[in-house]
Amino acid sequence: MSISSPHPRASGRPRVVAPMIDGCAMMPISACAFALIAFPLLEFINKPSMEAVLSGADGRPEPRVFWPIMAATSVLLAIKYRSRLAKLTWPPHILALFGCVGLAGASVLWAYRPESSFIRFVQQFIIIISIVLPTLLAARTSDIMRALFLCFAFACILNMFFVLGGTATIVINAGSHGSYRDYLGSPGYFSFKNYLGECATVTFLLSLYEILCRGVRRVLGVIVALIAIFLVFSSDSKTALGLALIAPVLAVLTVSARRIAGISPAVILSSIPLCYIALSSVTHYNMDLLAFKLYGDGTFTGRTIIWNFVQYEIKFRPLLGWGYESFWLVPGSPSSEAPGWVKMMPNAHNGYYDMTLEMGYLGLACLVVFITATLHAIGRVADRDPAKAWLVLSVVLFIIIYNGLETLWMHGFEFLWVVFVIVAAEIGRHFRPLPSARTAYGSRRRNPRGTGPSQRPPARRLHAVPL
Repeated sequence: MSISSPHPRASGRPRVVAPMIDGCAMMPISACAFALIAFPLLEFINKPSMEAVLSGADGRPEPRVFWPIMAATSVLLAIKYRSRLAKLTWPPHILALFGCVGLAGASVLWAYRPESSFIRFVQQFIIIISIVLPTLLAARTSDIMRALFLCFAFACILNMFFVLGGTATIVINAGSHGSYRDYLGSPGYFSFKNYLGECATVTFLLSLYEILCRGVRRVLGVIVALIAIFLVFSSDSKTALGLALIAPVLAVLTVSARRIAGISPAVILSSIPLCYIALSSVTHYNMDLLAFKLYGDGTFTGRTIIWNFVQYEIKFRPLLGWGYESFWLVPGSPSSEAPGWVKMMPNAHNGYYDMTLEMGYLGLACLVVFITATLHAIGRVADRDPAKAWLVLSVVLFIIIYNGLETLWMHGFEFLWVVFVIVAAEIGRHFRPLPSARTAYGSRRRNPRGTGPSQRPPARRLHAVPL
């Protein structure tokens, strides 16, 4: 498979055919394939105990082997392409990401359980390096987003067999007329049904971009989009279904505003939560009331009970938090004092609350800077390729909003977190604005007198030579 050069018309040169993906670009796709396909399948084949599920992936041997190999390979690729590394420009949002990781490492010093925090920080650092560095070193002609689409398309096709095979989450409830079976959706080969909804939604968003293309890509995009829609409904994930509709529409409006008014996407999108805060403080109409009217449950399936406990614990360490990954499911930590079933939770089911709980308001500020810088960098992509900017912004918005109900920020190797890091690195790969047509392949020599580019030096006269 091959793609054309990014701007063959602007350069005036013939179309250049280059590989769709090179060795460096294979690294982030391999990371996504492991988090999205390989590891969930291994868990499906060898189902862990409930204690292992709640404690995350620390007890399984596969991540301990896979991620160090990925990190070592990334270092070898950096040595091989050291000429690219020397010319590499580090975008601000990537530096902000490293700042978040650095703060997580520093939090080991004051963590409630330093040894646990250090182990999980090292794993997170390896994951970030294994994705960001190779992606930035990848050739400009590598189409990482298309490879990402193929990876998610394969995952959805594979999930079809599990869904049609009858895997479903069913709870037996006792009522006044006897017990009854409550269908909660199918998880596919994942551990929980929400994971299938997340996978299907990202696949749907990536398919929309493929539909905009021509030929085989459009046909495949339509087929995969239909499969993704079927899986979203099969998972019964209402949040994923709603965001599958909201994220692309909001991305279209943002990119259009960027093209028309030249406003940064970060400014446009930041105004939405600010307006919500202002309106809710005046009208007292908040998300709890909206959730109650839409779903008949104002607690977001019990999440507000967890959030009340988290807000209480944040007050004890508001600035620096309890340490990275050093609160939930840590023996003797304050999470064991949570009421009832809350003490069994692996996280707060809110990425922003968990970031504040683990690394304080300082960590939350670093996260906000990272998100804002990423949204601003998408504006550079919109200046060059509005369709690609709409694609990456749709995926980014989905993950940003979804973190309001699930914890994904810097949380192990959750595949949505891996996708966000890949997309952020992909944005950074094209962060610098493209050169103009005049300077794309060399600039014209200007008149030394500064009289303007239209006045060229007089052509050399050719004198006839008598024979």
